[in-house]
Amino acid sequence: MAESLRRLVNIGTFSVLQEKLEKWLSDYYINSCDQNTARCCEIIELNAKVQGQLFKLLSLCAQEGGLYGGTNIIKSRLLPWLGQNFFTSGGALTADTSLSVLAEASAKERELNEMQTIYEKSLDELEVELRSTQAECQNLKDELQETKIELDRSLRSSTSDKMFTELEFNDLRRKLAEAEEENKALRAKAGLLNDYQSEVRRLREDIALLTTRRDVLSSMSRSPPQSPALSIKKTELAYSNGDDFISTYRYKPGLSSPLSIDDPVQRIRQQNYIARFNDMFAQDRLDAMDTLRRFSDDHENNQRIIFAAISEAFSAAKMEFRQFKMKTRANLAKTHYGPETLEEAVQDYINRNTDLVDVPGLVSDVIRALNRNPKIFLPPDTTYAIIQPFIREAVKLAWQMSSLAHPLDIAVASDAELFDDSKYGAFTVIGFIGFH
Repeated sequence: MAESLRRLVNIGTFSVLQEKLEKWLSDYYINSCDQNTARCCEIIELNAKVQGQLFKLLSLCAQEGGLYGGTNIIKSRLLPWLGQNFFTSGGALTADTSLSVLAEASAKERELNEMQTIYEKSLDELEVELRSTQAECQNLKDELQETKIELDRSLRSSTSDKMFTELEFNDLRRKLAEAEEENKALRAKAGLLNDYQSEVRRLREDIALLTTRRDVLSSMSRSPPQSPALSIKKTELAYSNGDDFISTYRYKPGLSSPLSIDDPVQRIRQQNYIARFNDMFAQDRLDAMDTLRRFSDDHENNQRIIFAAISEAFSAAKMEFRQFKMKTRANLAKTHYGPETLEEAVQDYINRNTDLVDVPGLVSDVIRALNRNPKIFLPPDTTYAIIQPFIREAVKLAWQMSSLAHPLDIAVASDAELFDDSKYGAFTVIGFIGFH
């Protein structure tokens, strides 16, 4: 008995019946007559099943009381209910009950009519709002079309203005190019004028020297004859003075020459390389020291390694640059005809091609030189390739310094001169003593 009751509770049939009633109520005004009738029949069938289960439980309860168990309760409560009118269409309803049911049906019908009226009224209002919204949309479309037309007109006018502006800009650019060409021509003429002035000064000095020499020779010819030995010494002295004169007049580059100390390329690159060297001393050197400190705790040895790397980088770069310059001179000598000298042509080519350097090869040469240096060391499982980025930057900077017409170089240092700022404080302005 208890197990059957527990199953009935777990099934939750009454909850399902209540949910179906609530759902029917929510959809009642939407469903048709046939749909509502089908819903009612479904609920009646479910109710009949529940009643069947309850009658089965009633039988089991009565059997647990024996032959006459529960007889009085059944007689007093169940039998009057199970009367003759139980299965009639009225369902044992009185006349008053029927009238109340009819009144409720009429009230529901009136309520349904009122709801339908309200729905139709709201629908009419929505239609009016829809027409108003459509009119507003049409107005917006018209405004958008007018704005588009105005925008196209503005675009065409701006395009025309832009075309005129581009024409003016091209005209100004052409005038600027002509002015630059004229400026270059004037600069070239100014350089030639300086060269002519230098040549005139040199010729005047030559004339003055030759005049002096002629006066000396003429005075010697008018003087009384002397001993042969003395005349030979004077002649040798005169010729030696002439040789000194000839040797003192060497080629002096003009202001526009790439070999000039005042050449803009020389001055600008010299300043940049000095600044880069100072940056290497201030930042790259410290980064390399930090890298070495992870493998070796000997601070002095790490300083020696950095110093040796810089020295070997400059040595390798200068040696490689000498070979590069010799090859360049040999190649240009075959096709060079002037007007500048061969050395000026070589330096001009070097200035234009400062990146023609085998950086990996120079880095390998520096590392091999460090491995041959007996004064520095690293742990057995470590190589000098750990500071390869620092060596690469040092090699590139050394090559660039060597490629100048007046090359830059690091100062000469003796052994054990390592980063003594107080000792070399007077020379730090040149930027090349920082590594010593």
